Amino acid sequence: MTHKIIRPALGLAAGLLLAASVQAADFINVLTGGTSGVYYPMGVALGQIYSKALPTAKVSVQATKASAENLNLLQAGRGEIAFTLGDSLSDAWKGDEEAGFKTPLKKLRGVAAIYPNYIQIVAAADSGIKSLADLKGKRIAVGAPKSGTELNSRAIFKAAGMSYKDFSKVEYLPFGESVELMKNRQLDATLISAGLGVAALRDLATAVKIAIVPVPADVIARIGDPAYTAAVIPAKTYEGQGAEVATATIQNFLVSHEGVSADTVYTMTKSIFENLDLLYSAHAAAKAISKDGAPKNMPLPLHSGAEKYYREAGLLK
Repeated sequence: MTHKIIRPALGLAAGLLLAASVQAADFINVLTGGTSGVYYPMGVALGQIYSKALPTAKVSVQATKASAENLNLLQAGRGEIAFTLGDSLSDAWKGDEEAGFKTPLKKLRGVAAIYPNYIQIVAAADSGIKSLADLKGKRIAVGAPKSGTELNSRAIFKAAGMSYKDFSKVEYLPFGESVELMKNRQLDATLISAGLGVAALRDLATAVKIAIVPVPADVIARIGDPAYTAAVIPAKTYEGQGAEVATATIQNFLVSHEGVSADTVYTMTKSIFENLDLLYSAHAAAKAISKDGAPKNMPLPLHSGAEKYYREAGLLK
């Protein structure tokens, strides 16, 4: 629900002039993820951008359980823009109950494709885990319940011919908590779906020696979802990582909903690409954001405000 600030009566003519000139929503709530992931620091940077671009709006940044929660909050009008993984977004638009969406979330509208998440399965180096098969019988964290990371975990392990029953212990935890348990030797591995260089894994790699488990291309192909593509985690992304590691990526998106005005979303979209340096300084993953690629491969309709910006920029005909 959009909340309106009550203003004194200005007279009919003045009121109409004011209504025509105001481009900002009264509130802009940026829905992110856990504070130890990539969405949160990037969301804080977005909040700073929007505070300047939309000076009449009260801008807030909310830490959440990420993709699925963000999309349900948007559908309920409890946020104006949110980060999400592409497969979660597709599930939300279709209404996949198993993924956490009881009905299709048809109020959602796309704003921009941003950067890819990398599936990063990290084990303690002395655990003997070097492959997906080696994870059987081990203790693992798979992400917060029904988060984008947890949905990615299900997809990866199913394609590898495994299920959660193959592990001796499964923890449903956000990044920071899973890393703390690994430091304390209470877990053998964690699956984190995030941009490269995510803070939680940088922290873990400085505390204990790690091994990154590859996700082979044939496993990615068996997922059967075009949102998943093969990629590599470059060598030296984390301390002690001597070689590149094959894995899967999933595109991230920024999403709004139809209740946010076209003028507001136009300004929000435009300001992203006029302030990419601020996003770069928030997290290195933002360097993968491209204006040319932003309106592409959306699993749902673009918001009319975002569409207006991309047409002006010559990116849509």
